[in-house]
Amino acid sequence: METRFNLFDSPTAAKVARRFSSTSLALQESTLPKGLQDLVMLRASQVNGCGFCIDIHAKEATALGESALRINLVAGWRHSTVFTEAERAALALAEEGTRIADGAGGVSDATWAEVRKHYDDDQVGALVCLVALINAANRMGVIVNSLGGAFEPGASAALG
Repeated sequence: METRFNLFDSPTAAKVARRFSSTSLALQESTLPKGLQDLVMLRASQVNGCGFCIDIHAKEATALGESALRINLVAGWRHSTVFTEAERAALALAEEGTRIADGAGGVSDATWAEVRKHYDDDQVGALVCLVALINAANRMGVIVNSLGGAFEPGASAALG
């Protein structure tokens, strides 16, 4: 299996990728914990089957000190005891916001209420943008068959 196309070989796609990276800096500067951001992006990437993004966010979470147990249990977060109620709300938002095209009805009122209970307005805004951005990144990665396995933590900072 090989990557179909390197987006950085396209001047337009490379510009978009750099701007995408710059946009994500605003999320990193938010009060939403960076570790939680990686867990949310990991879960959306798992749902979308983007090996490249799974690789990135598992390794970035590890670099931030996240345990292997919690990283491994993100895929089964509903059936584990290692996530706080706030984290569970964010993971539910990530899943429901990712599965919109599955006809699942979008984000449920119950999930939205849990998110609002645990996060302030700025953090809610950051979560919504984070889920939207990772889904766009996942789609680009899956379309061109970007492969996971070679990411080095911190490498994405070079894009901005």
